[in-house]
Amino acid sequence: MFDRLSAVEEKFVEIERALADPRIFEKPQEYQKLAREHAEIAPLVETYRRYREVLQQLEENEGLLRTEKDPEMRELIKEELEALEEKKEELLRELKILLLPKDPNDEKNVILEIRAGTGGEEAALFAADLLRMYVRYAEERGWKVEILDSHPTEMGGFREVIVNISGKGAYSRLKFERGVHRVQRIPVTESQGRIHTSAVTVAVLPEAEEVDVEIDPNDLRIDVFRSSGPGGQSVNTTDSAVRITHIPTGIVVTCQDEKSQHKNKAKAMKVLRARLYEMKKREQEEKIARERRAQVGTGDRSERIRTYNFPQNRVTDHRINLTLYKLDQVMNGELDEIIDSLIAHDQTEQIRNLGL
Repeated sequence: MFDRLSAVEEKFVEIERALADPRIFEKPQEYQKLAREHAEIAPLVETYRRYREVLQQLEENEGLLRTEKDPEMRELIKEELEALEEKKEELLRELKILLLPKDPNDEKNVILEIRAGTGGEEAALFAADLLRMYVRYAEERGWKVEILDSHPTEMGGFREVIVNISGKGAYSRLKFERGVHRVQRIPVTESQGRIHTSAVTVAVLPEAEEVDVEIDPNDLRIDVFRSSGPGGQSVNTTDSAVRITHIPTGIVVTCQDEKSQHKNKAKAMKVLRARLYEMKKREQEEKIARERRAQVGTGDRSERIRTYNFPQNRVTDHRINLTLYKLDQVMNGELDEIIDSLIAHDQTEQIRNLGL
């Protein structure tokens, strides 16, 4: 690990030397490439240098402790040594995290798909609750939310709703939300006051750019039809809804939220690209890293990841055995405590698997 860090630091010094050469400005493309590379490895090098400084301070204080006779001074030195040891461990963990391979999708926007599972109308109502939770979380982080498609029910729930969440690091924060979300509560439709268990599935797809996924227009079948709302009533009187079928994979995407056929088609293509990209990504992951199935955030939609128990105001994430008695706050979009714990767990697993 330290050999690798030394090599990165040497490369960093070389880049700095090259950037300091006035002749580099005559080659703007090379300058941009070097500047980007410099920015990428700077946090790792700076942390490594701080780590070495702490090691040096530890060595100096240990030397002082061996020669110091005064009891009060010895006590002060011991306290300083304890603080430096803590700092050393903290920086060592930071270094290990910085050395982990970057998820190339972390900075991408997100296509979030929420679908009612078992539980009928109650599952549809909980799907709407989850949508509100994610929208509030996105708003807190300054992200933009756009509904791409929705299938509402008469009671205000959703059989399915697909949204685009765009903002810095959206995928890095939301990727662990994929899976089955289970709810335990008394449904509004239950007259006997019995607790029911329902489920909602959440899919989190990185938004794919056109350069990420090539789609042959000949592989698409595009149908247009009239939009309809809950109960089948007509939303408008023109064929503005769009259904796109990707013939090679059988993936079907429908979009009818906009009154414009052109806008619905654009939104449907955005979802289709994300699903094809996700399929491609899954195939690569299975070939290259099958062991990731045992880690947090594998994306298995059949996996029950979290339970929301309303009578006890309790939320439990089963992947990391985390239980919080603040379900009301979580449903209001306060997800950071859960997400931060999932990220920390995932980083620990990666560090262990890589032997760092």
